[in-house]
Amino acid sequence: MVKNFVKKLQRTFLLAFKGLFFVLLFAIFFGLFGLTERELWRASRTAAISMSTFVVAGICFIKIYGGYAIGRKKSKEIIYSIVLAIGITDLITYFQIYIMLYNYDQRAPLTQDIFTFIGVVLLQIIATYLATYFGNYLYFVINPPETVVVVYGEKEGLVSFVSKINRYKKQYNIRTLCSIKDENLKQIIRDHQTVFLYSLPEKDKDRLVEYCYKHRKNVYFTPDLADIIIKHSHHVLVDDVTVLESRVTGLTFEQALIKRACDIVVSLIAIVISSPIMLIEALAIKLEDGGPVFFKQPRVTQDGKIFNVLKFRTMIVDADKNNKRLASQGDSRITKVGNVLRKLRIDELPQFINILKGEMSVVGPRPEQAEITEKYVEVLPEFRYRLKVKAGLTGLAQILGKYNTTPKDKLILDLIYIEQYSIWVDLKIMLQTAKVLFKSDSTEGVIGELPIDLEKHRELLEERKAEQQ
Repeated sequence: MVKNFVKKLQRTFLLAFKGLFFVLLFAIFFGLFGLTERELWRASRTAAISMSTFVVAGICFIKIYGGYAIGRKKSKEIIYSIVLAIGITDLITYFQIYIMLYNYDQRAPLTQDIFTFIGVVLLQIIATYLATYFGNYLYFVINPPETVVVVYGEKEGLVSFVSKINRYKKQYNIRTLCSIKDENLKQIIRDHQTVFLYSLPEKDKDRLVEYCYKHRKNVYFTPDLADIIIKHSHHVLVDDVTVLESRVTGLTFEQALIKRACDIVVSLIAIVISSPIMLIEALAIKLEDGGPVFFKQPRVTQDGKIFNVLKFRTMIVDADKNNKRLASQGDSRITKVGNVLRKLRIDELPQFINILKGEMSVVGPRPEQAEITEKYVEVLPEFRYRLKVKAGLTGLAQILGKYNTTPKDKLILDLIYIEQYSIWVDLKIMLQTAKVLFKSDSTEGVIGELPIDLEKHRELLEERKAEQQ
């Protein structure tokens, strides 16, 4: 009882802290702009509408970009998200104020508004930085790291999995690595607060999830295709029997029509806006080595159709002549200009032409090379399900993963997107893509020729087949 009361008290305190933080961002914007735009400090229609806009837009964009996730995310990631969300909110609110006061005699000059806007943004960044680090510090003082046991079935990839958990030392304290075959497994689980399940057979995973639920243990596990389908299924009653319904539908005619219309509008706007940038990129590539500006490569899209994806060339001419492989960290084939384009994520701007032609969509799984797709399907049969929808410029795997995230982890994210598709989800992913520009790890090269050990996976598949027989 006492523990539950303390948790409720913490949640209330955290909610109040988040509310005060938002009020501070609100006060900075209207406090500074009110010095020059006096209508904002009066009981006026301008003040009422602009303040309402700030509150509604601010809450929406903060939610879209991941929220003020104190205690759940690293401080730097929270700061990026909040600054981006509140920056967009500031722009929307300012433009509304500008339009409403356009013919107002006592309005401030535009140059003064620009300096005020810069001051607002700088103060909000400082406030976000201080509030986030203080909030996380306070949270982790009150909530020490959870004691963790990692229960594994196979050791392949275990080191990488554990290292990723260890990046969140303030949330998780890994005390034990335990094999599913350990005789003392249940006792070990009871001795820890949180359980991570890694690479377990389905029946063992189900059994341990139920055991953790019974003993009130937090449990995390890597999902399979069945888990994703279940997650997005609907509760249905057949007479008085509860069943979960998962219908194989795909995009409705209306959804496909709206998605295509959005692709055309977004790609046209993007091509027009980015044309000066693309011109500079083309000149820089040509001046460096005199080679072709564009790089074309066959890729796979919806239903296995092949098309030529268009990119700015970032490698030396004929980079794949002797050995075709994905770019790795420190790859000598990447040119100086190409390295800059990759870091800024602007080498893929020509793909808006692919989108306009209908070969790609703005949002969807990234298109893979045909040969690589075939290799992945050999060891990950579910990989073919990515082809249920059109390939995209951005997607869930791009905003949540890294360039060198394993194919299985990217596949899981792509399948989650496919199963939860809606126009609203597409809009959120488009807006969240801006965060990728701030992620230094989003353009890391892979280690090795492919981010998956194909031979090792083939051996494991053969062993599993032999065990089943």
